[in-house]
Amino acid sequence: MEMKEILNYLFKHNTLTQEESRALLKRMGQGEFSEPEIASFLTVFLMRKITPEELGGFREALLDLCVPVDLNGLNAIDVCGTGGDEKNTFNISTLTSFILAGAGVKVVKHGNYGVSSSCGSSNVLEHFGYKFSNNQNKLQKELDKANICYLHAPFFHPAMKHVGPVRKALKVKTFFNLLGPMVNPVKPKNQIVGVYNTEVQDLYNEVYKKLGINYCILYSLDGYDEISLTGDFRTLSNKGEKIYSPETINLKTVKPEDLFGGNSVEEAAAIFTNVLEAKATEAQTNAVLANAAFAFKTMDNSKSLEDCVAVARESIESKKALNVLKELIAIQ
Repeated sequence: MEMKEILNYLFKHNTLTQEESRALLKRMGQGEFSEPEIASFLTVFLMRKITPEELGGFREALLDLCVPVDLNGLNAIDVCGTGGDEKNTFNISTLTSFILAGAGVKVVKHGNYGVSSSCGSSNVLEHFGYKFSNNQNKLQKELDKANICYLHAPFFHPAMKHVGPVRKALKVKTFFNLLGPMVNPVKPKNQIVGVYNTEVQDLYNEVYKKLGINYCILYSLDGYDEISLTGDFRTLSNKGEKIYSPETINLKTVKPEDLFGGNSVEEAAAIFTNVLEAKATEAQTNAVLANAAFAFKTMDNSKSLEDCVAVARESIESKKALNVLKELIAIQ
């Protein structure tokens, strides 16, 4: 089917099945369509809501086209957010990943440069001297020695080169902003995902509950795509839906300014190091502890949240999480 026919079909308020979405995006990723055609297609989903079937199909297409990573069925976790909350917090999800690795959990962190903050996970790790790679032997070595490997998204999704110029020209959020956390090439069995509103959280849940993995989708009700501890937060997981307050997990409520990530990569990196060296503010540390606790519980629901917080705290205070960073950079 030509793009003209597809667009006419969609302009009549029809939707795509999951398989149609998968096949169409694969064609796009293989360079079959022109930039004006891609722009017209993306615009459809700015005019109406994307369905779970469409998003699920687009996810499958990008995984079909990605550089594959086979880690032999490793029981690992990814901690990733959509970004787009425009809160400019410090690197909470990336720090959470190091806390988990310090506690012995295998982490396959998928990430990119910052979108809504001055410093994304790729920015901060690159600052510390990490070298991006899609070499499987290197990734395996990192996991073996440091319990964590990092997958810089552009190195694993070459198909995005056909869409990138259009997204850059449009300068608005498209459904591709939703796909980032969903397309980790390792396809981990456990995942914590932060999103920027309840609508996206519900949409993600419809996709994730069909994947057969342990997952938890986080949204702080005052607008953060992670547990911010600035107020109540909502979780959707394969165990159900729940709303928590900071006090639920015996952590104090924090102020938005306590989570500020700085105005540069250098400032963000300083906060990052302070957390791992147990020199950060209580608010900064607690925000990371909260996210790590839910990651631990996602992997093992038999643990209480209080116990999960304690495990995360020990990973920081023992400097095990800091040693993970040192070990990872030493491998480079």
